[in-house]
Amino acid sequence: MRHISLSTLAIACAAAIATTTAGATPSSDRTELTVYRSDHASLFNAGDGAHVNAGYAVAREPRRLELKSGVQDLSLGGLPAYLDTEALALSVEGDAAKVLSQRLRLGQGQDAALGSLVGQPIEVIGNSGQPLASGTLLRAGNGLLVSDAAGNTSLIREYAAVRARGNFNTGSSLEMRVDAGRAGTAKATLSYPTAGLGWRAAYVGTLSSGNSCKLQFESRASIANRSGRDWSNTQLMLVAGEPQFAKASAPRPMMAGVAYRAKADSAEMPQQSTLADYRTYTLPGAVDLPDGSVSQVPLYATRSIDCERTLVYETGGNWLPPQPMINRDFNQGGGSTITSSLRLRAFDSLPAGYLRVLTADRNGTPQFIGEGRIADTPKGSDANITLGTAFDLRATRERTEFKLDKAGRSMDEAFRITLTNAGDTARTVTVREHPNRWREWTLLSSSSKPSEQKPDLLEFRIDVPADGKATLDYAVRYRWGEAEQPQ
Repeated sequence: MRHISLSTLAIACAAAIATTTAGATPSSDRTELTVYRSDHASLFNAGDGAHVNAGYAVAREPRRLELKSGVQDLSLGGLPAYLDTEALALSVEGDAAKVLSQRLRLGQGQDAALGSLVGQPIEVIGNSGQPLASGTLLRAGNGLLVSDAAGNTSLIREYAAVRARGNFNTGSSLEMRVDAGRAGTAKATLSYPTAGLGWRAAYVGTLSSGNSCKLQFESRASIANRSGRDWSNTQLMLVAGEPQFAKASAPRPMMAGVAYRAKADSAEMPQQSTLADYRTYTLPGAVDLPDGSVSQVPLYATRSIDCERTLVYETGGNWLPPQPMINRDFNQGGGSTITSSLRLRAFDSLPAGYLRVLTADRNGTPQFIGEGRIADTPKGSDANITLGTAFDLRATRERTEFKLDKAGRSMDEAFRITLTNAGDTARTVTVREHPNRWREWTLLSSSSKPSEQKPDLLEFRIDVPADGKATLDYAVRYRWGEAEQPQ
C-alpha cells in the first residue's frame, strides 16, 4: 500500500519514475522507441534541468489493463511532458476493449500524481489520520471524487493524504473511457509521438603521425533525453534523415546532468536498414535513457580511413552579377587568413553530426585541433570540414592591372597573391579565386598552372618554403555581348 500526502507530494513524484526491472525482460514487453535526428542545442547543452520541447520520437509502450465488463474509465500515467495529442493511440490485444474517448491531462503539480490513480481503488486520509473515504477515484482535479462499494459518491476537498496500492505515476496521464467485453487483464500498446528526445552522430578522428593523412575514426550516436521521464530497458531505433513536420504544435526536431553512457545488452553494432527515404539504425540490445542525460552508443566499428588535409586561401564566391561589373574597385578583398580543412570519403552512410579531430603533440598526447559538422553523407561521398586558421601562414592579395574597353565590350584584370610561411616546414597552399565580374571570362596568363578550372573557379596549388614566401600572378579577360553592355 502506497501513501501520498500533500506535504510530501513532490518527493513522491520524483521517486516514482520508472526503473529497470530485475532480470531480463522479454523483448515483447519492452518499450520500443524510435528517435529522429535533431541538432537542437537545447537538447545537448547543459541547462536548468527543464523539459525541452524539441526533438521528435515515437514511443510504443506495452501496457496491462485491468478491465471490468462494460463501460469504464481508465488512466495511463507516466507519460512525457510534451506529446502530439492528436497522434495518441491505444490498441488492445484481441479487441478486448474499445476506446470510446480519451483526454490527455498534463503532468503539473499535485494533480499529476493523483490523476494517475483515476479508476483505481484509493483511501483518503484526514488531518488526524482518520479515513475520510475509500473506493474508486473518479476525478482528481478540484477535489477528489470517490465512489464506494455501495455506489455512493463523495466529493472531498479537504484531506491530508491519499493511500493507494502500487506506485504513483508522474508526468502527463491519458484518461480514457473504454468499453470492455469481459473482465480481466488485457495486454495493450500505447503509441504516441513526443518531444524532448533527439539524437545526432558524434565522430572523433585521430590523425596518425607521418606525412600521409590517416584517421582513426570513431563513430557514436549521442542520444539526448529531456522528455521529463526515464526510458528504461528500451528497444531503440535511430532514424537518419529529415522528415517534414507540418504542424507547428507538434514536437519539433530541432542537459541537465553529466554525460551518461547507455547500458546495452550487447556490444554488437546497430543493424542498418531503410525506412522509406531514410536510414535507420536499430540497437542490438535494450538501453536505459535517464531523464536529463546524453547517452552514447556505438554507431560503427572504429577503423582507419584515408583523408586529405588542405590549406586554403579563398576569395570571393560563386555569386554572379546581373550585368558586367566595370567598377575598378569591385572585389578587391580577400583578407589574410589561410584555413585548414579536412576531407574524407564516407566508408558507409554517415548521419549528420560533429567530427572532433585530434593529433598527437610532441609527447604523443592527442590534442584537439578542430571540429566541424558533417552533413548527411551517403556511402562513397566526400565530407569536408574546416579545422581552423593556420597560425604561421598569411596571404596578401593586390590588383596589379585593370583595363576596361567598353567599346570593345571587354575588361582585363590581374592579381598578385603573396603567401608567407613563418613555420619551419614547407607547406602547400590551395588558392581559390572566383572571377565574378561577369559570367564569361578566360584565363590570359598565370605564373602557376591551375590545378582546377571551372566557370566560377580558378584553383592553384602553391608550394611555400619554410620561413619563406611564394607569389602567384594571374590575369583574366571578361567579354560580354551588345545586349549586356553596362550603362
